[in-house]
Amino acid sequence: MFMSIDYLTTHVKQSFMKRMIQRALMVLIAATASMVISVTSYAACGSITIAEWNWASGELMAHVDKIILEKGYGCDVELVAGSTMPTFTSMNEKGQPDVAGELWANAVFEPLKQAVAEGRLHRVNKAPITGLGEGWWIPPHTAKKYPELKTALDILERPDLFPHPEDSSKGGFVGCPSGWGCQLANANLFRAFEMEKKGWLLIDPGSAAGLDGSMAKAVERGENWFGYYWSPTSMIGKYKMVPVDFGIPFAGRDNWDNCIVKPEQDCADPKPSAWTKSEVNTVITDSFAKRGGAAIDYLRDRVYPGAIMNGMLVYMSENQAGGEDAAIEYLLKHEDVWTKWVSSGVAAKVKASL
Repeated sequence: MFMSIDYLTTHVKQSFMKRMIQRALMVLIAATASMVISVTSYAACGSITIAEWNWASGELMAHVDKIILEKGYGCDVELVAGSTMPTFTSMNEKGQPDVAGELWANAVFEPLKQAVAEGRLHRVNKAPITGLGEGWWIPPHTAKKYPELKTALDILERPDLFPHPEDSSKGGFVGCPSGWGCQLANANLFRAFEMEKKGWLLIDPGSAAGLDGSMAKAVERGENWFGYYWSPTSMIGKYKMVPVDFGIPFAGRDNWDNCIVKPEQDCADPKPSAWTKSEVNTVITDSFAKRGGAAIDYLRDRVYPGAIMNGMLVYMSENQAGGEDAAIEYLLKHEDVWTKWVSSGVAAKVKASL
């Protein structure tokens, strides 16, 4: 018995529609499951506010954290403007932002110590960047030409090698511009080491541009230069500046905190000292410590090698790159470093997003 053409046509249409409806339902179910997984992932990590510092290394770090936490862990990250004192005060008093990735702890030494002791804040990473610090520096060609200049004490005996630009009979030591915290420290150390008696004059470079220009001019001309700077910075990275060993130990926090960093009228008798050890921490609030989960493990494990950070700061300076562009460049160029901070699954997600 043969079926009619109309019956076959109707049957085929109904079968086709049934398959289409089933396929649509499967797609809808898959999409819904994906949304549930995504929402669950975000809920597990949650929303995070991170300080985006107003200096290059801190800006870079904040954007790297944002990319890895969002793409690798499913967090919802908001970057908020940050600078040392306002950010610390806000975290300590208001519990926001959640994360301070590159907090220079010496600037808030006592109040941070108290906040940690009382449980309001937590240091989850005591050294997110290696090889950093403040102090005195000389160019690499000076260190190579005069290998006998092993410490600051050696250099202070040779003012003739670092002639002052306006009085070549004196040595010129380049300090910090007026108004900077380090200006007080350098002025007091200048007195503590009796540098004037040894034939030195203290140079105020006038501004950040003046300080940078002083170093750049000397290094590019192959001249000797002796002065203050800090790392990580593009200047130290670009010119491969050599940190000077003071040749004496740190003379204690009382001398430093209650004299060296004070105005001269409050520091009658400064003791010679090595520069205080620079401490940079990643700090989080107590509320985030209770809900951060795997995100906190990431923040604890990520450490930037100092040489690589300096190189990235040179890249940012030479290419006028902001934090977001620099973060992508870092993740692409230094995969061998950052993939050690996370699991292979997280690393794969981040790499797929770049």
